[in-house]
Amino acid sequence: MKADSETLSIGAAADRFGIATHVLRYWEDEGLVTPVRDASGYRRYGPGDLVRIAVILRNQLAGMTLDQIGALLDGDRPGRRSVLEEHLRSIDDRERELARSRAMTEHALRCEAHDIVACPRFARMVDDVVHGAAWSTDGAE
Repeated sequence: MKADSETLSIGAAADRFGIATHVLRYWEDEGLVTPVRDASGYRRYGPGDLVRIAVILRNQLAGMTLDQIGALLDGDRPGRRSVLEEHLRSIDDRERELARSRAMTEHALRCEAHDIVACPRFARMVDDVVHGAAWSTDGAE
């Protein structure tokens, strides 16, 4: 086992990432992190565990579910490729929606119309939704 100076307690690991200790315990229950136990039975998080925690946090911010993150972290998981490909499609959809939102926001900043919804160009930006197109990126109406 690594020396304690090379590992962090659950409290220190949680503090480092700004999360609660129960979150780390839950992720352990889900198999996302596997800290070693010291002689007293306390969890010790090594460098690899810290990388896994960072991967989990970064990908949660990107919209991944814990199941998807589990697939990302587990190279032997059945269906891993399809889970990750679906997540990439989701990212592409969100990037398109963010670009649309950016264009609308930039136009609103420059537009001289007092009532932005009365601006013809602004209205054209949402014309597809006004006329019944699915409004969400997942195809739900």
